[in-house]
Amino acid sequence: MSFHPVAWGVIIGTFLSRTGFFMTLPFLGIYLGKVKGIDPAIVGSILALSLLVGTISSFAGGALSDRLGRYPVMITAMGAWSIVLIGYVFATETWMFFVLSACNGLFRNVFEPTARALLADVTPDDQRASVFNARYFAINLGGAIGPLIGLQLGAGSTSLLPFVVTAIIFAVYAAVLVVFMVMFKEQLKKDMAADPVTMNQMARIVFTDKVFLYLLLGNLFVAGAYSHLDTTLSQYIGHDRTEAYSFLFVVNTISVLALQYPLAKFMKRYSSMTALKLGCLLFGLGLFGFGLFTNLFWLSVSMVVFTIGEILCFVVGDILIGEIAPQHLRGAYYGASGFAFLGQSVCAWIGGVLLQVLGFGQGPLIFAILMLLTFIALPFYQRGQYLWEQRQQQRKSCEKSSQVMI
Repeated sequence: MSFHPVAWGVIIGTFLSRTGFFMTLPFLGIYLGKVKGIDPAIVGSILALSLLVGTISSFAGGALSDRLGRYPVMITAMGAWSIVLIGYVFATETWMFFVLSACNGLFRNVFEPTARALLADVTPDDQRASVFNARYFAINLGGAIGPLIGLQLGAGSTSLLPFVVTAIIFAVYAAVLVVFMVMFKEQLKKDMAADPVTMNQMARIVFTDKVFLYLLLGNLFVAGAYSHLDTTLSQYIGHDRTEAYSFLFVVNTISVLALQYPLAKFMKRYSSMTALKLGCLLFGLGLFGFGLFTNLFWLSVSMVVFTIGEILCFVVGDILIGEIAPQHLRGAYYGASGFAFLGQSVCAWIGGVLLQVLGFGQGPLIFAILMLLTFIALPFYQRGQYLWEQRQQQRKSCEKSSQVMI
């Protein structure tokens, strides 16, 4: 694959940084509870703060990259994130972990939309699907390898080595980004807007873009569907069949790695919005299967269906944002897309309430409700597709008119 050198740098850096991330952060709750002796409710609050701050700061991070440039924002965020990881080594008081958790969410969600915008910047339209597929593959490969390395280094125990190793990985990535910034300085100048847009103007443009808003509203419910993998499903199956849940998680990881590229080739025949609608449909059907079946084979089939929905929605969603957003506002658009993850918090809470009210014996009913919640995304995607096709037709008409005048 002949991607731009910067794209390869971001993809490889994504793999290394996600490996480091999954070496430490998934075990943070265990570390805080068992090693530091912090009350479970407070541990939950510490971890939730990271998600909340990250969601709120996502738009600001992406928008800043449109004004200041991708590299300065990415380098600062990754360098600061490295310092946060070192902070966990020296933290002793509960309030320190609250501060570190907030900073962790802040710098991660400033970095992520900026990196996605940079990928879109340096990649031609016809290669964008391939480059975002490669990025998603790198994320999942890091997610598969990271926890295994973390366990070997003693993550979740008294060992502080995972935090140190992850901090070093992040610092090296920041240094590599500095090198790229120097090497591709001229291209950076070309990509920067001649007249930078203010933050207020960015917010007004982004949040009045009806195509993007319908996409964002649909993504709220799709992100909520994905949240059930770690929350509702883990409680429903994991409460009496821990081994089965662990096996399903492995099926999810293997399915992502095995199916991502075949699906990418298949979906090139269809529009991005069509792929999103299909992904949403499969998300919901996979969820319903979790409640309908008890046999491990059919649960695994449901997980494969769920995972295909995950691949379609998340990869295609990133590609579509790159198509919708004006080049000088890509960071703001990718940042604003982070608001969809509010759906994760709300839907995870709904899943917990359904389990508590209806009971664990009502799996088919519970997951049927969750499936229907997921399907609420479909009319938003349908409306967004209609408006997006109208916009594309208008652009083609304008281009033809310009050619005739010339």
